[in-house]
Amino acid sequence: MTKAPPKRILVVDDEPDVTELVSYRLRKEGYEVAVINNPLLIMGKASEFRPDLFILDIMMPELDGIKICRMIRADRTLGSAPVIFLTARGATDDRIKGLESGADDYIAKPFDAKELVLRVGLLLKRSATGKAPEGQILSAGAVQLDQERHFVSVHGQNVELTATEFKLLNLLMERKGRVQSRDMLLVNVWNYDTDTETRTIDTHVRRLREKLGDQCDIIETVRGVGYRVNDQ
Repeated sequence: MTKAPPKRILVVDDEPDVTELVSYRLRKEGYEVAVINNPLLIMGKASEFRPDLFILDIMMPELDGIKICRMIRADRTLGSAPVIFLTARGATDDRIKGLESGADDYIAKPFDAKELVLRVGLLLKRSATGKAPEGQILSAGAVQLDQERHFVSVHGQNVELTATEFKLLNLLMERKGRVQSRDMLLVNVWNYDTDTETRTIDTHVRRLREKLGDQCDIIETVRGVGYRVNDQ
């Protein structure tokens, strides 16, 4: 059996000590890693390297991580790759801002290398298993989700979603009409314990609604509980 090629990770941080540590730990786990200390080189390197996952600092000169994340999400070839922020900005407001910019996870410095490796693995696994084996086409209102092709459309027009957004919408549409609690979504979409910040869910739902445009109302908020998908 042919062995699958290693997953590629691009680490962007203006501190060489950080990129050296992160790349060392990830390479020990079998990942192929590229590093950038000059954020202005990010898009060229990313187009060449085609990473399966990005790790970004936020506070970098000339081009910060928030702007880079938005650039990644706007790129048709790179936009579905998971993004982790690894940053000294650990306040809740900073975390929410980072997730709103399109990141899938947020880790504050100083960080535990084992936790970083674990979260990288979970995100890559989630990204790889985003397609459901049944290959169903789910629908709600004018939204259609093709599980086999990993494709979402609104009024027949393609909508670009991150791996996390796709998995979140897929779960809600599979269980259409049934309320899904925030804790349940954290466990089933993020693979986290229920101690993880539940505002993560609200941030991703808000981003997902924005992308669904006039079909945003298919995702209904059930106050004090969670969310459900209904036909408009």
